[in-house]
This record gives sequence, C-alpha cells and structure tokens, in this order.
Amino acid sequence: MVVPPVVPPPLLPCPAEAGWEVAARARLPRRAANGQPSGGFSAASYQSNTDTLLLLSDDTQGSVSAWSGVRQLGRVPLRPLFRLDLKGSPQAPLPAEMDGEGLVVLGDRLWVASEGRRSTDRPAQLLVFDRASGQLERAYPLPPDWQPAPGKGLGANKGPESLALLRRPGQADRLLMAAESPLLQDPPGQVRLLGWALGPSGAVPGPLARLAIPAGTGWGLTDLLVVDAAAPAPGLLALLRRYQAPDQWQILLAHYPLPDGRADPNGVLEPIHQWDLIAAGLPPDNWEALTPGPTQADGRASLLLASDDNFNAKQDNHVALLVPHRSASCQPNR
Repeated sequence: MVVPPVVPPPLLPCPAEAGWEVAARARLPRRAANGQPSGGFSAASYQSNTDTLLLLSDDTQGSVSAWSGVRQLGRVPLRPLFRLDLKGSPQAPLPAEMDGEGLVVLGDRLWVASEGRRSTDRPAQLLVFDRASGQLERAYPLPPDWQPAPGKGLGANKGPESLALLRRPGQADRLLMAAESPLLQDPPGQVRLLGWALGPSGAVPGPLARLAIPAGTGWGLTDLLVVDAAAPAPGLLALLRRYQAPDQWQILLAHYPLPDGRADPNGVLEPIHQWDLIAAGLPPDNWEALTPGPTQADGRASLLLASDDNFNAKQDNHVALLVPHRSASCQPNR
C-alpha cells in the first residue's frame, strides 16, 4: 500500500486580514548553566521530529544551541540540551570574528549566512558547517554586486541577515538569501534576493528579484521563510524590523509571491499582505528569527519567532509562538 505524503496544514491566516494570534511566549535565560552569557539569537530552525528548537547566536565566534519542550511553550520553561560552537578547520579557516544571522539545517550540514562589515577581516559570506562537529567545511563569497566597492555593495552591518530553504518536487534545493537593507547602489525600499542552487559542486548564487520593504529610515529584513512550497502558488514570508532610538521597535511580517528562475532579477515584488506583529501581541524588541513551529492540537500550523538581545541588559531573549486565524469558510489548501 502506498502511503500518501503528509500534507502540512496551511500556514497563512485566511482571510489574510484575520491576522495572527500570539499563542505562547517565553523568555530564555541570559546565562548558561556554566555562567557564560547566553543570547544574541539571530536565526532559528525547529526540528518537529524531536520537538527541538535550534538557535543560532551571532556572538563573535558563533554557536548553535538546542532547546527542548517547544510544544509546551508558555507552560513549562524551554530546556537547554547542548551548545555547538562553530569553528574553522585547516581547510576552511573562519575569520577572527563572524556574525551568523541566517540558518538552514539540511541533513548533516548547517548553512549559515554571515553578515559583513565591508572589510577583508569580516566579509559577508555563506558558510557551511558539519552539523556534528561544528567545523567549517566551506565559505562562499557573495556575488560581485554585493561586494564592497566605492558606492557599491552591502552596507556595513547591513546583511545578509536571512536564509531560507526552497525545496520543490523535481527541482534542486535552493537557499534563498536577502540583503537586510538596499545595496549602496540601489534605490531605497528595495532589498535584493539571491538563490543559491545546491548541487554536487556546492552552492552557486543567482539573482532572483528584489523585495519591496518600507522605505523609512531604519527598516531592514531579518529573516525569510518559504510558504507552501509544493502548492501551485508558493509564497515567501519576510520578517521586517525597524528600530528608532531610544527604544522604539516596529515588527512586520510580510507575504510576497515567490519568484522563480525566470523572474526579472531587477523586478520589484510588492507584498501581497503584511501584518503588524507588535499590534498582534509581540513585546517590542529585536525580533530576528523565523521558523515553522509545531502543529497545534486544533490542526493549525504555527510560526516560531526568536529575538536577539544583542547581549544588552535593556533587551531580552524572547521566543514566541504565532498561529494564524482561519475562518471555517476557507478552503483547505488556502
């Protein structure tokens, strides 16, 4: 007997205007059991088979910590399982300081987007680590347009901050990476989207499109997530953040159409819909991480978000569970 594949429940609210519910949230400890600071969580990956949340820290050496008990979030504290330090190898040395901002777990490898500083000692890169040892296997430079040059390239500490897996039947896996802010040579309110095709020889980048984000000062894109990849009209969720001194945060979740390989790389994709997550109930803070969460008891899908405290006493390490509001009249695959 052929067992049909399990179709995950639809992730988006229906109708879109119904929005999201913050179903649970918790704070993570600021120190590990050994007394060392714990935080800087900039990317996340939820492993549903083990109910484990992996959190990438953007501390200068980089690490991934594992936490259990996500399905009981808000009822019992998340429990730390282990911390994996990311490190270089003789074949692939790490820079003296890295800034891990995006994470994709794929088999026995961890793919990490490392943010740059427009300098040779802290370049923006795509890094791939062995999942068991944390050793760097290979570092990929970003395309020439993204490299620092007079009036061109990524701004200092302006990305990339996001990484998402695109997996579709009959196609090679692809990693999606977006700049946090417009490249220096680009108009305001547009961030470039790259697709890294994964093949036997490694990862090969190619431009896909540009995503329209709010053009006001301080807005940036901090994470990406592919939605309904196997559906006829897959989409892309982007976590958008704005900080205004001294302590004002704005957090939006934007839904875009997913560009394919035939899309105009200079074309600009406008959001299909966007939601204000602070208005939905998230505490104002530096929310940076986005990953699918556990299916709820009522059958709804969920999102997990995590915040980066920047190792700053005025901020916190939050984890939040969001579930979409869905009306009974919505079609099953919408």
